Amino acid sequence: MGLPEALTRKLVALGITEPTPIQTRAIPHALDGDDVMGLAQTGTGKTLAFGLPLVAGLMANPERPAPKSVRSLILAPTRELAGQIRDALMPLVKDSAIRINLVVGGTSISAQVNRMDRGCDILVATPGRLLDLIDRRALRLDTASFLVLDEADQMLDLGFIHALRRIAGLLPAERQTMLFSATMPKQMEEIASSYLKNPRRVQVSPPGKAADKVTQEVHFIAKAAKADLLIELLDKHRDELALVFGRTKHGADKLAQRLEQAGYAVATIHGNKSQGQRDRALRSFRDGHSKVLVATDVAARGLDIPDVKHVYNFELPNVPDNYVHRIGRTARAGRDGAAIAFCAPDEMGELKDIQKVLGMTIPVASGTPWEVMPGQKAKPAGRGGPRRSGGGGKPGGAKTGAGGYGGAGGYGAGNHGSAKPGQAKPGAAARSRRRTRQAA
Repeated sequence: MGLPEALTRKLVALGITEPTPIQTRAIPHALDGDDVMGLAQTGTGKTLAFGLPLVAGLMANPERPAPKSVRSLILAPTRELAGQIRDALMPLVKDSAIRINLVVGGTSISAQVNRMDRGCDILVATPGRLLDLIDRRALRLDTASFLVLDEADQMLDLGFIHALRRIAGLLPAERQTMLFSATMPKQMEEIASSYLKNPRRVQVSPPGKAADKVTQEVHFIAKAAKADLLIELLDKHRDELALVFGRTKHGADKLAQRLEQAGYAVATIHGNKSQGQRDRALRSFRDGHSKVLVATDVAARGLDIPDVKHVYNFELPNVPDNYVHRIGRTARAGRDGAAIAFCAPDEMGELKDIQKVLGMTIPVASGTPWEVMPGQKAKPAGRGGPRRSGGGGKPGGAKTGAGGYGGAGGYGAGNHGSAKPGQAKPGAAARSRRRTRQAA
């Protein structure tokens, strides 16, 4: 694909020999100096799709950065994703003069200020902490010739639209930009027009499409019975890693306590956890010391743990696109995975919005769909609670596509299937996005 031999040797040493579809389509355009808009799910190798041409460009122009300046900037929505991007790029710059700095919240800002004194070649940052350092005059962006916005849709979901507008005004007009997103909300057009010039559009799956090789199913169940069902399902796979998503910090902590009482080693991450606590929780989960990780949507992006076999949507997300990001934590690197959703009566509206984004009806594992009147959430039928007929079909769902090589940040993960995406209900994501601030 035109990569320098030095980079090719490093890839071979890392055991990376075959590019993923997003890498095959994006890297040649990036090496030609074009702006790129990439539409791809997590786990498809996006990190190297922008990381390889970025490092190749820096190698071709080995000038040293000026104090407090950056030669290239990578923006990510969460600390976890930013850290994993930095970690994925480090082997590519090993034994070179290229310096990578990480600037994220939850850690000492004074240490980050000191590290920026010498400047850096690659700065990986979250928008909020980046602006904190700019306000302290600790760094400047006017020398950044290469910009990456990774998981741009999640940055919008987390309310970074104003930060992104401000950052755009601090960057030089002459630069190369790569933007990656799994979904295409309406605001993305504004961001794309602000950051990109005549971009090459590359796409390996329709926006909003669920991750390949994920078996999906939904259980229609009363809210009070969810914890017991979760424990029952977890008991069937005690030796496998499971990720459980809830909506709120308090709810995540409460559920973790319930699972610990049931004998599970549980790790928890959400917005109230310090960076150190989040790092320890992720390390415990990744190493297998904790078999269950309970998280809010703060963890839906940036988790690259190939061995996660099951993702449980204990509570359905308010933002339909977040469902896609949640279940993208399993079936990574060509592996199989299962996404299990629990739907209470008051979550039928969320389920309908999710299915419209997916363009499919999620197979029913147990229970029957709660009745929903037009324009309102589902409510129990009768004074005795909601009525359900029968126990539903056996668990299982349609699998999509075939797998490929590698994983997120590597040359791999599965090729994407061709399921036709649905059209989200107008205003559904925008309406529900207003409620997401409480979730993480």
